[in-house]
Amino acid sequence: MIVLGIDPGTAVTGYGVVRARGGSPVSGAELLECGVIRTRASEPLAARLADIYEGVRELIARHAPQALAVEDVFYAKNVRTTVVLGHARGVVLLAGQQAGLPIHEYPPAAIKKTVTGSGGATKEQVQFMVAKLLRLKHAPEPADAADGVAAALACAMQADVTRLIEAHR
Repeated sequence: MIVLGIDPGTAVTGYGVVRARGGSPVSGAELLECGVIRTRASEPLAARLADIYEGVRELIARHAPQALAVEDVFYAKNVRTTVVLGHARGVVLLAGQQAGLPIHEYPPAAIKKTVTGSGGATKEQVQFMVAKLLRLKHAPEPADAADGVAAALACAMQADVTRLIEAHR
């Protein structure tokens, strides 16, 4: 199963593409690609959202994932930040929906807990565990890319647990 994980943001949207093979996604997971979609702060919000949308569509076309995992909105102290983040999530969800992908949304704490064992993990801890789980020599950088990979891993791990439960019914 190939999963595209997205950590949405209007300035930097992190992404990770993970292939999980048989058995446990951790033991058989492979990182296919990770990185960020950057937008220019000088551009109007609508243009930045279009860049994010096109970037996600290109990733979907290139990797043909079977699922899209998106980090859910966190509630920032600044209400405007939360609302603008919602716009970025919206174009990511639209790209996934138009591609016919099953979309899985996870709160940031759930992704951190799945990947590191702690819902309060730091960005550095997430990067470290992503590197360990995927047997990488270096953690994905920047942290936004590691967060996208973590979202993909969380989705793959949840799918594996669901398959195990259904197999024992």
